[in-house]
Amino acid sequence: MTREEKGHLIVELTERFKDNNHFYITDTSGLSVAQINKFRGMCYKEGIEYKVFKNKLIKLALENLDTDYTSLSATLKGFSGVMFIKENGNVAAKVIQKYRKEDAKGRPYFKGASINTDIFIGEEQLQTLSVLKSKNELIGDVIALLQSPAKNVISALQSSGSKLAGIVKTLSERE
Repeated sequence: MTREEKGHLIVELTERFKDNNHFYITDTSGLSVAQINKFRGMCYKEGIEYKVFKNKLIKLALENLDTDYTSLSATLKGFSGVMFIKENGNVAAKVIQKYRKEDAKGRPYFKGASINTDIFIGEEQLQTLSVLKSKNELIGDVIALLQSPAKNVISALQSSGSKLAGIVKTLSERE
């Protein structure tokens, strides 16, 4: 690969990092071509783009971004693939866990991730990422919490109204 081709690849990779809110760095070393293709297929079904790049190119592309990703540089050793996700940041973690159930050696390995510029490094963070709620899920939870008190007041007023009507009816029948 010529220097010019590497330069174009770094610019393209930098744009991908800018265009995607979330990305994961994984290690699929030891997987056969068929296994990697199966993993790529699982990613594709979930709207995830999985590509393998040289560590040096990933590092240079991350350095071109406004956000400080120097802590991810330590993870860029060995075999590295990048999972690009546009919307829901926990989808990739779920795909990795789902594929691991089928792989006896627990691959692919999780190196690190960036979710809305928050950095998660290390295998122990994968479980945290898999239960992380998306922005839309959090908004839904907040709306449900805000609606809950109003629903309780309306329910209490409705039940009180029927109780009050029952009491008035009972009192009127006593005469």
